[in-house]
Amino acid sequence: MPTRNLGRTGHKVGIFSLGGQAAVEIPGNEKVAIPIIERALDLGVNYIDTSWGYGGRGDGGGCSERYIGEVMKRRRNETFLATKLDEGTRDGALRHLDESLKKLNTDHLDLWQIHSLSTDDDLQQIFGKDGALEAMVRARDQKMVRFLGITGHYRPEILMEAIRRFPFDTVLMAINAADRHHYSFEAELIPLALEKQIGIIAMKIPGRRNLLSVWKPPSVEEQKSRNRNATPVTSPGTLTIEEAMHYVLTLPVSTCIIGCDSVAHVEENVRIAREFTPLNAQQMAALSEKARPVADQALYFRLTAGGRPPSPAPPE
Repeated sequence: MPTRNLGRTGHKVGIFSLGGQAAVEIPGNEKVAIPIIERALDLGVNYIDTSWGYGGRGDGGGCSERYIGEVMKRRRNETFLATKLDEGTRDGALRHLDESLKKLNTDHLDLWQIHSLSTDDDLQQIFGKDGALEAMVRARDQKMVRFLGITGHYRPEILMEAIRRFPFDTVLMAINAADRHHYSFEAELIPLALEKQIGIIAMKIPGRRNLLSVWKPPSVEEQKSRNRNATPVTSPGTLTIEEAMHYVLTLPVSTCIIGCDSVAHVEENVRIAREFTPLNAQQMAALSEKARPVADQALYFRLTAGGRPPSPAPPE
């Protein structure tokens, strides 16, 4: 698989990486999830991303980390392992770290990230006294984690302010071919991250499938039964997964992470990554225009604070 530098970390990361959602965060799904993780490693995927809260919170939750941890018992040295904290306080973050390390069956993380920075209030808590950043720096100093990162879906200026305040090693951003139509990360956030030599990791490439032409939305009645306050999605997407991945990989990102529902999906994404060649400016513009009619549903995470989807969508 082609590789790129992960910012200044020194890690050469494959351009396709495995996300810890989709089948890997479904409770009771070990027989599907673990083969997905194993096959990704077999095919040269060397970066796995998950989060403390994927697959349920509290006692017995976090099955994404648990599934990955089962594989890490045997194959920890084959991957750059990243997870996220879901707490804004120092003590809460340290508790999450302890739980993540146990579930992942490791004594250290390669990357520990703040999950979904969205608002000024998030920034104030995390960077304030007894905030999560204090825990992150302590964990790095004690070699429990190697690198520190932030993640976000909502607005570029929030993430830009965070990386101005602290020299994070990576930024994980939700970005896809519809990016130019709402609060563009491509125009604002990526240039600043490049200037600071931060590793840029892309997520939400298919927009939880809302961007893909093979996806058919559930009926309005079904969507309303799940969330009566949601804005129903009524149109399928407009792009193929090849087009969606090619758009994002043409950007100056280190890698794109995608959650997979099956071993076949892993194999398809690896094939696309291996065959990738960058698009020219005209091709990028054409894909952006092709995505325009479904930009709202493909960028649902930029339209509501906290990145909450406007309608139910399958896991990505």
